[in-house]
Amino acid sequence: MRIPLLARTHLGAVAVLFVLTLSACLLVAGLPRAMQSSFDQALREALRTAPAEQADLTVTVASMSKEEDLNERGQFESRDQRWRRLLPPALRPLVVPTGTGDSHMSAKTVVTPLQGSGGTMFMNLGWLSDADRRVDWVQGRPPGKPSTTRFEGETIPLIEVGLVESALPAMDLRLGQVKVLGESHYVAVRLVGAFRAKNPNERYWSHNSDILSVTRILPPGKLEFEKHITTVMSDDGLAVLSGDGRNLSYNWVLPIAPDKADALATGDLNTAVSEFERVIGLQASGSFSPYRVMTALPKLLTDFLAAQSTAQTVMYLVLGGLLLVAAGVIVLAVQLLAGRLDHTLALTRARGGSLRQVAGTGAALTALAVVPAGLVGYALSWFVPGPVLPVVHIGPLLVMAAAVGFAAAGLAFAHRVPLDERREDVATARPSARRLTLEVLIVVLALAGAYLLRTRGLAASAGFDPFLLVVPIALTLAAAVVILRCYPYPLRLLVRLAARRPGAVPFLGLTRAARARSASVLPVLILLPALGVSVFAAVISDGLVSTQRLASWQQVGAPVKITSRVEIPADVIDRVRKVAGVEQVVLAQTGRVQVGYGAERAEAIAVNLAEWRQLLGGAPIGVPTGSGAFVSPDLKGRGTYEIGWQSRLKLPESGVITSVPGFYSQGKFIVMPLDQLVRPAVNTLLIRGNPAVDELRRMVPLGTVESQTLALAAIQDDPLTSTVRTTLVVVTVALAAYALVAVILSLVIGAADRARALSFLRTLGLSDRQAQRLTVLEIMPMILLTALAGLLLGLGLPEALGPGVDLSSYAGDLPVGDYSLDLVTPTALATGLAVVAVLGAYAHTAISRRRSLGAVLRVGDLT
Repeated sequence: MRIPLLARTHLGAVAVLFVLTLSACLLVAGLPRAMQSSFDQALREALRTAPAEQADLTVTVASMSKEEDLNERGQFESRDQRWRRLLPPALRPLVVPTGTGDSHMSAKTVVTPLQGSGGTMFMNLGWLSDADRRVDWVQGRPPGKPSTTRFEGETIPLIEVGLVESALPAMDLRLGQVKVLGESHYVAVRLVGAFRAKNPNERYWSHNSDILSVTRILPPGKLEFEKHITTVMSDDGLAVLSGDGRNLSYNWVLPIAPDKADALATGDLNTAVSEFERVIGLQASGSFSPYRVMTALPKLLTDFLAAQSTAQTVMYLVLGGLLLVAAGVIVLAVQLLAGRLDHTLALTRARGGSLRQVAGTGAALTALAVVPAGLVGYALSWFVPGPVLPVVHIGPLLVMAAAVGFAAAGLAFAHRVPLDERREDVATARPSARRLTLEVLIVVLALAGAYLLRTRGLAASAGFDPFLLVVPIALTLAAAVVILRCYPYPLRLLVRLAARRPGAVPFLGLTRAARARSASVLPVLILLPALGVSVFAAVISDGLVSTQRLASWQQVGAPVKITSRVEIPADVIDRVRKVAGVEQVVLAQTGRVQVGYGAERAEAIAVNLAEWRQLLGGAPIGVPTGSGAFVSPDLKGRGTYEIGWQSRLKLPESGVITSVPGFYSQGKFIVMPLDQLVRPAVNTLLIRGNPAVDELRRMVPLGTVESQTLALAAIQDDPLTSTVRTTLVVVTVALAAYALVAVILSLVIGAADRARALSFLRTLGLSDRQAQRLTVLEIMPMILLTALAGLLLGLGLPEALGPGVDLSSYAGDLPVGDYSLDLVTPTALATGLAVVAVLGAYAHTAISRRRSLGAVLRVGDLT
C-alpha cells in the first residue's frame, strides 16, 4: 500500500499520534536529566553551605618532638604535593589546586597558657601560609624575624606575632608588649601588629576561627570563663616553633570545589574519602606521630544520600505514573489510527492480502508518525540542563518501539481472520475461569504487596527499593479490574429502572454504557493512574506544606523569639515593645534547675501560659492550660516538685507534656508559671507580629533572634525540597492534561459506531437534544466511576505506601503523615473530565447532524 497516501488521508490521527509521541519522548528523555540536575544542584548547595572545616579535607599531624618539627615553608609545600598525589581518582577533580581558593597550610598550638593570667588566658602560636592575602594590618606592622630574650635566667625564643584587632581589648593587650607563654618550655612573643580579615565571611575562616575571634570557654566546675586567641607569625617564626613541650599541630587544607560535585558519584566519593584516610594513615613510621584526615565530608554525603533517596522515591512514583499514562495515551492514539484503517485493511484482507501485509501497513504508517516525533522529542531533551543518563537514549527508542509494536500486533490480532465481524455492543461473552483467576490474583497480590510494604518498610540496602514502584502499579491494576468487573451491575439496575419509564433515551444510553466494556478498558487503564497519581501528588504536596509550617512553628515556638545568654534589661524590653510591627511581648525565663535536693537536673522555662496561648492565636501548635508544673514523661508521677532555681520552689504536678514548642522535645524539662519566681531574670522574649528581625538583633546584641517566617523559608528553600514540590506540581498538571486527552480520544475512537447508531435512531424520530442526552449517558458513567476510583486510589496511596514515602527530610525532620482530605484538586480534575466529556458529546452530535443520513447508513451497510 501507499503509506504516504494513507498518511494524507488520515492526517488528523497521524498528527495526534505525532504530538503525543513527541511529548512522551521529551518527558522520558528530559525529566531524568532535569531530576538528576536538581540532585547535582542540591549536593553542590549542601557542600557550599556546610562549614568549610566539615566539607574540606584537612591532613593534620601533631609534632611531639624537635625531630618532627617543620621549620620552613618548603617542608610544608613538599608534603602538600605528596598529599595531592595520594588523592584517589574520584577525589582529584573536586580538590582545588594548590594556592587557589581556600587551599592553605598552617601550624598552630593549642591551650598555650599566658604567664601571669592565673590560668584564664591562653595565647596560641599560629602560622598561615597565605596570611598576606587574607588580612590587612591596621595597627603596627606585620611580624618579622624572631630573636631571643631572657626569662628566669634562661634564654628563650622571642617571636614577633600579630593578632586580630578585636582581641586587644578582649584580652587586655597592647601592641609592643612582650608576653611569656607556656608552663615549662617557655617562649616569649612580642605583639607588633593587629589585623582585620579582608573578608571575615569567606569560608576560609571556618578553618581558622580561633585566629579571627576570642574563644570563651567555661571549664567544668569553674565560674570564670577562659579566653583563647591564636596569633599569627611570619615564615621566619617557623624556625623556632617547636612541638617540644607544647601542643603543636601542622595542617594542610585541601578544599573541595562544590561546583564540581556530581550526585551520581556520591557513593564513589565516600569510598574515595575512606581510601584517602587509610593511605594518609600509613605515611607515618617508627616513633613519628601518625597523619590523620579531618573531615565531615562522609557524613555530609551520607545525609545527602538519605535525602536524595526520599526525593527519588517520590519522583520515581509520580514520574513513573506520568510516563505510564503518557504511554497509555499513545496506545490510545495508535488505536484511533488503527480504527481509521480498519475498513481499508479489512478489504485488503478479504481480497487476499496477507496478515504480514496488513500488520506491516499499520506498523509503517505508525512509524511514519512516531519515529520523526521521537527524534524531535529526543533532540529537544538536549535543551534540558543535566547529565546525560542511559535512559535519555533508551527511553525514546522504547516509546517508538512500543507504539509500532502495538500497532502491528493489534492489527494482526484484529484481522487474523478475514471479515471476522464482532458485535460486542450486542452480546458479551462470559469471562473464562482462567481470566477470573488472573483478576483475583491481581487484586490479592496488590493488597498483599501494600500490606508487606507497610510492615517491612524499605529494603535495608541503599538506593531505590523497586517494591515502591511495583505496589502502586499493582494497586492501579487491581482498581481497574474491580471497576471493569463490577461497574455493569449498578448500570443494569439503572437500565431496569429506566425501562419502566416512558422515555427511551435513558434506557438506550445506559444500555450502551453497560455493554461497552471492552472498548472502555484502555481509557480506564489511562484515567485511573492519571487521576490516582495526580491526586497522590496533590495530597503529598499539601501534607508537605502543612508539615513544613508545623515544623517551623515547633522550631521557634512563636512568630518571633529572642533568647539571650544573659538577662535582658527592662529598658531593652520596653524598647522592643515599641518596635514597629510588635503587637505583643511575652516574657519568659529559661535555665537549668535542680529537681529535689540531689544531683538531678532538668531544663526549665517559666512563662505565663495564658499570654503565650493568646500570642500563638491560630498557629498549629499549642501550650497546656492550667497552673503548677507541667513536666516531661521522664519526670512524671512525683506529685509535688521541689525545684531549686534562684530560690526553693514547691509546685504541684499539673500534667505531662511531650514537648515545649521552640524549646524542648526530649529529655527532662519543666514548664512553670513565671510569677512563681521571686525575681524573674527574663532572658527570653516571645513576640507576636511582624517586626524587622535586623532591628531586634541590633537592640539585643547578645541575643539570638528567630522568626517562624524565616524558619519556614529555610525549610522550603532547600534545593531538594524545591525540586520535590516543583515536580509534584508539574506532574499534577501534566497528568490532568493527559487525562483530558484520554477522554477526548476515547470519544473520537467510538465516534463512528456512535454516529451510526444515532443515525439509525434519527430515522425513528430521535431529536438533536435526545441525541446529546443519549451520548452523555453513554460516556459519563465510566468517566465518573473512574474519577471516583482514581480519587480513592490517590487518597489511599500515601497510607498504602506507608514508610516508603518518608518526607521528614523536607519538613524540618517532622514525619509527614497528616494527609488531610483536600478535595479541591480531585474535584477540579473530575469536574474537568466531566465537562470535557459533555462538551465532546455536544460536539459529536453537532458533527453528526451535519452528515446526511443516507451517507452514514450506506457506509454502515458496506461494513
